[in-house]
Amino acid sequence: MSELTRRKVLRRSAVAGGLALGASVPAMGLAQAAPARPRPTMPGGAPDLPAVTIRPADARYPELIRGTNQRWVGTPDYVRLVSSADQVVDAVREAVAAGKRVAVRSGGHCYEDFTTNSDVKVLIDLSQLTDVSYDADQRVFVVEPGAWLSNVYSVLFKRWGVTLPGGSCPSVAAGGHIVGGGYGALSRMFGLTVDHLHGVEVVTVAQDGTVSKVVATRDATDASLRDLWWAHTGGGGGNFGIVTKYLLRTPGAIGTDPSTLLPRPPSELLTSTVTWSWDGLTQAGFKRLVQNYGDWFVAHGGPDASCLDLFSQLKVSHKSAGAITMVTQIDATRPGAQADLDAFIAAVGAGVPVTPQGVTQRLPFLHATKWPGFAGGDPTLRFEDKSAYMRASFPDDQLTAAYHHLTRTDYTNPAALLLIAGYGGRINAVAPSATAVAQRDSVLKLQYLAFWQDPAEDARHLGWVREFYRDVYAASGGVPAPSRVNDGCFVNYADVDLGDPALNTSTTPWYALYYKDNYPRLQRVKSAWDPRGILRHAQSVEPATRRTS
Repeated sequence: MSELTRRKVLRRSAVAGGLALGASVPAMGLAQAAPARPRPTMPGGAPDLPAVTIRPADARYPELIRGTNQRWVGTPDYVRLVSSADQVVDAVREAVAAGKRVAVRSGGHCYEDFTTNSDVKVLIDLSQLTDVSYDADQRVFVVEPGAWLSNVYSVLFKRWGVTLPGGSCPSVAAGGHIVGGGYGALSRMFGLTVDHLHGVEVVTVAQDGTVSKVVATRDATDASLRDLWWAHTGGGGGNFGIVTKYLLRTPGAIGTDPSTLLPRPPSELLTSTVTWSWDGLTQAGFKRLVQNYGDWFVAHGGPDASCLDLFSQLKVSHKSAGAITMVTQIDATRPGAQADLDAFIAAVGAGVPVTPQGVTQRLPFLHATKWPGFAGGDPTLRFEDKSAYMRASFPDDQLTAAYHHLTRTDYTNPAALLLIAGYGGRINAVAPSATAVAQRDSVLKLQYLAFWQDPAEDARHLGWVREFYRDVYAASGGVPAPSRVNDGCFVNYADVDLGDPALNTSTTPWYALYYKDNYPRLQRVKSAWDPRGILRHAQSVEPATRRTS
């Protein structure tokens, strides 16, 4: 019996036998628990593996208390390693009853200490929830939060010929990536991951302490359930509940053939790497290169623009790295792809007084998802990251500040850079209020990055990134406050500095930089589904009844 068939049999047996699919517990200290409203759930069978509790004396503990960024290492009382949604319910129930602060981790790629903060006493690890399957009854693809994106792409494409337009780092898990409005190399063609999110199965905690599994979808007739779905279309992780299943189907997709219910990627892609040496690159040449890149994506950023299959990153490394690199992919199977790629490279390099060096190769789709031009990551590194959306190309004051910090001689780090990614296209076909992702007319997405290994160098590298960011956005209070040019920040690149009044001197608070006008609705969802603030961190959505600052 295949694994897929076995799971289906288990699901049907569970439903037929009347097995409990939800769980609840009254909160400690309450005289009487209020009756919980009925909450729909997805079918589910018995777990294959028991939950595991890992405490500090366990040899596995050091591995499970840290994520990708080695700056952050937690000290929880224990880590609960779960393998089913029901085990998540049990873990939350136990923590709530004991009054312990809870955090949840799927892939460990959080940029801040949200899962490792010293206040976190119970870390619920979802890394064993890795199923990627298709539910024929619901006509949805089911992706569990611990599934790495590399596996999501592999299973979806090999079994059904479809994909999700997610990120390019293979070890990022679906859990935090999707809920934050994840994007990737196919997003200009197909939109964001959340643009294909039909529903979520999520574990929530009511005011009376009741812990439940609930399924919320875009088609829910209950407005509260539909709001819960909407909050997961970019509201960020660790806010409303613990997602145990993502249900995926492109809006408007019809029929029962799964190969038509999510985007079909190009079967082959042309990938290109082009470098410009810093030697001979004057300030004027630097500005021309970066401006050209921005101008191209402004011209091709609309939802109906040409070349939406072209995605690119310009990695403007510190001068000590020796070169600036541009990596690009385009659908190799369509007529004119090579000519359009060549024209793009020529447009970016026009007027730049350095001869570029380049190489192009043709790769099958799944091979391209692992291409090191986009993919990568070193689990031994510490890093700092800041983000920005751009609606227009670079004004001269921003380019002047960027050139200064990227050529500073008092700071040398070949692993420090400004990463500029092409954006827009079909992402911008969606209204700002249709999902929790409010930035729907941007054409570029930026990251200010530094990587290092020695903890003793933290202050030096953090200082460089902070000064770089501050100076680029000096005209708007040190942050990319929404304007004609800038449009705030990406919640998946979490940055607690945005809430520091010494670093954000604008009148735009951190939550407006992430969510803009969508924040009040997210607050209402928080009040309805996590009123006790069981899930919280330094930048969690505040319930509507609380004052934000």
